[in-house]
Formats: sequence, structure tokens, C-alpha cells
Amino acid sequence: MEEQRLEPAWMRTGTCPDTQGCSEVTSLPGAALSNSSETLVTEFILLSFPELCHLQALLFGSFLTIYVVTVLENLVIVVTVGANHQLHTPMYFFLANLSVLETLYTSVTVPKLLAGLLAWARTISFSGCLTQLFLFLSLGSSECFLLATMACDRYLAICCPLHYAAIMDWRLCLSLALSAWLGGFLASFVSTALISRLRFCGPNVLNHFFCDISPPLQLSCSDTTTIEVLDFIAALAVLATSLLVTMVSYACILATVLRIPGRAGCQKAFSTCASHLVVVAIFYTTTIFMYARPRAVSSFDLNKLVSVVYSVVTPLLNPIIYCLRNRDIREALAKLHRTP
Repeated sequence: MEEQRLEPAWMRTGTCPDTQGCSEVTSLPGAALSNSSETLVTEFILLSFPELCHLQALLFGSFLTIYVVTVLENLVIVVTVGANHQLHTPMYFFLANLSVLETLYTSVTVPKLLAGLLAWARTISFSGCLTQLFLFLSLGSSECFLLATMACDRYLAICCPLHYAAIMDWRLCLSLALSAWLGGFLASFVSTALISRLRFCGPNVLNHFFCDISPPLQLSCSDTTTIEVLDFIAALAVLATSLLVTMVSYACILATVLRIPGRAGCQKAFSTCASHLVVVAIFYTTTIFMYARPRAVSSFDLNKLVSVVYSVVTPLLNPIIYCLRNRDIREALAKLHRTP
């Protein structure tokens, strides 16, 4: 079997790629099988956004700004929660975990995207692609479980305030956080292990800005039916269970909030719940669209747009909605700023 590096002609010439030609290449995963010698793919080429190559500098600046702001936001939250003893509560403990997760989550994809925008397209090894896929799916699954855990924490705090301190002790907090992290990695292990056993015979061009599940499956010359079904079941299990817990918790919270006497307290609690629900709605809508389907949508341009929302935009908004609008966080930041 022959190992060969397959490159589109536009990479060798340095010209702006023809997006129609690129889409035709990625839609013919079995083309190399007609040759007498089978080509073994050992690396992939990430196209990123070839249809927007004339806006390459603008895209690079935008994604770089978003990435830096996202990392700084989450770093500020983690430092603030760790430095202020008044924020050593279950709610802020889970928020700090979310900030760490979001930083890792966006760091899995955005740096590679920025590198690709600087060089039209960048290659990624097969092992590197699998590593990126595993980390991205694991952290995304962990975020689902962590959002559900945070919703349960808020349910106990608002609906069962007298028993909250006794129930949500630090041992339970650590157990729930650890379960969310480990659960996400375990949920993604089987899919990644199965994809690692696939054969890729050419072409090797992924019409995406990172190694997601659908693009490699489209290029594989092996039968991917079993993997697609198992991945659909795993994604549905993760999303359905976490979303059900989250929605039931917030439904109970809203029912309790509506019974709060006085419009001021009711409006404040409702505003907090509504902002949290916006983040949950955006995250789950986009992830369900991408992963809770038996087969991939043929329009990778639409897939890439949706991927940008949940892998780049949502991590940018989460710290603002969950923490930086919070009065306790703002007061803690002001106290840190005044400390010599």
C-alpha cells in the first residue's frame, strides 16, 4: 500500500481556491479506489473558509479577537472566584469549572483555525485529527453535563433554600463536577475509537476548520453505517438527558419565581433565569442540529456556520451572561482592583 500526500492544486500555486472544485473533491471519497494502487491517507487538509478567502485578514482578526477576549474573560472569572472567599460557594465553584472548560473547549479548535487562515489551509496528521476530535467531543459533552449540574444547583438553591446547605456540601459539589468531566470523556471515547479504525484512501481534504465527526466520515472508504448509528445514539443520550434535567430544573425554578411576592424580586430572579436559558437554548439548539441526526447534512457551509456559533460565539457569551453581569462577581472584581 502506497503512502502519498494529496494536495489540491490551489495549495501548490497559492491562488485563491475554487470552492466548487473543493466541494467536488470532498464529495468523492472513493475516487482513489479506482486506481490500481490504493493510496493511504496519513494527514488531512483543513480548508477552513475557502469561499471567504478574500476576507482572510478580516476573519483572522475577528477570530483572534474573540479568542483572546474569551480566554481573558474566563481567566478573570477563575482568578476572581479563587481569590474571594465570599465566592467559595457551590454556584461559583461550578461557574469556575465552566470557565476552565470553556477555555479548553475553544482552545481545541480556534488556534488551528487561526493557523489555517494564515496559510490558506493547513495539514493535520491523522493522529492529530483524532486527538482534536476526541477533545472537542469530550469537552462539549462535559459542558452538557455541567450545564445540567448548574441547573440542578440553582433548583435546590431557589426551590429548596432551607435544605440547600445540607444537601449541596463540598463533597457533593466535587463529585458532581468530577462526574461531569469524566462523563464527557467517557461518552466520546467509543466514537473516537471506532473512527480511529476507519480506512482513508483519498482524497484527504476536509471542508471544515477543525476535525469534526462528519467530514472524516464523508472521506472514509470504510463502511461508516455502524459508527453513524452509534454516534447518533451517544449524542442523543448525552443531549437528551442533560437537556431534560436542565429544562425540568428551570421549569421548576420559573414556577417558584412566579410565586415570589413583590415585582422587584420576581423580575430580578426571572431576568437571571432568562439570561441563563438564552445560553442553554443557543448551545443545545446548535449541538442538536449538528450531532443528534442519523446522517450528516450535505451542506458543509451550513455546518461550518453552526459550528462557529457553538465553538466560538457561545464560549464568548457564557462568561458575560453567567458571571460578568453578576453583582457579586463585579463587587469581587472591584475589591481585587483596589487591593494593593
